[in-house]
Amino acid sequence: MTQNQEIQLVKRPEAMPTEEHIRMMDTEMPEPGKDEVLLKTVYVSVDPYMRGRMSSAKSYVEPFALNKAISGGVIAQVVESNAENLQPGDVVTGTLPWAKYSTAPAETLRKVNPELGPVTTSLGVLGMPGLTAYFGLTDIGKPKEGETVVVSAAAGAVGSIVVQIAKIYGAHVVGIAGSEEKTRYLTEELGADKAVNYKTDNLPEALAAACPDGVDVYFDNVGGEVSDAVYPLLNDHARIPQCGSIATYNDPDAQGPRLQMHIVKSRALIKGFIVGDYQPRFKEGFSKLAEWVGNGKLTYEETIKTGFDQIPEAFFGLFTGENIGKQLVKTAELE
Repeated sequence: MTQNQEIQLVKRPEAMPTEEHIRMMDTEMPEPGKDEVLLKTVYVSVDPYMRGRMSSAKSYVEPFALNKAISGGVIAQVVESNAENLQPGDVVTGTLPWAKYSTAPAETLRKVNPELGPVTTSLGVLGMPGLTAYFGLTDIGKPKEGETVVVSAAAGAVGSIVVQIAKIYGAHVVGIAGSEEKTRYLTEELGADKAVNYKTDNLPEALAAACPDGVDVYFDNVGGEVSDAVYPLLNDHARIPQCGSIATYNDPDAQGPRLQMHIVKSRALIKGFIVGDYQPRFKEGFSKLAEWVGNGKLTYEETIKTGFDQIPEAFFGLFTGENIGKQLVKTAELE
């Protein structure tokens, strides 16, 4: 019988997660029950929000259990099926364990439509990151033609899509990223009007120069010092979709920005959100994103590592800014 493996959380990190917090375990092959399928993992998504689930602190989702497999977005292929609507060979996506093989109820999985794009897009532009960008920007940010939209972590999985949707809406778009390669990608590939390198530029000066008319929408993925530099530029009635705060995820003593004065002064709206809030509207989001991908208005980049054992390294790399676009790990071939 084929040997299975899974990656477990064994210790909760207080700062940056490392190899001491996880382990790879040999496990028995699972067997599907009634209305379940046996799945072979093909691609694994690693995402910043997973760092929060490694902590035991109260949040919007249950923390990962110790000595159990970490879970997240996965593309898998059906190996065996005890469900009527899925057959061996079907490609699906869902929230599944970091394991070479797993079982899941068929009702928890979504069939991947290869006509919409490569299967990997179901974990990126046509998956959770794309929906996060779409709803956060359009429902909270509400960009108008000619307004200035600033995006932090703009070369990442969510940010890169926000940049492009903001351009579709006719905004002046400024992306913030952490390398010259990424800033070139933002302006030359994604169409951002300006890009700022927060690691080498004088951030307050560079942002002020890039946003001569102030900031109307700030799509914030990072928090920390980057956001400190954006808040003084907020225009009256600016909107701030707060998507993440990766700059502080691994710093238990992080001091947040003193933003209250700027929020009151600009009468800005700041709203935290998670993509699950919009589940009743997912069909709308998928439809719009697929339309833009199909007509070339929305492009995407993927950073893909190969090998099941590369999942931890890919995850750790999120916090040092290694990836451009969506970070994935290919663990097996489709058959």
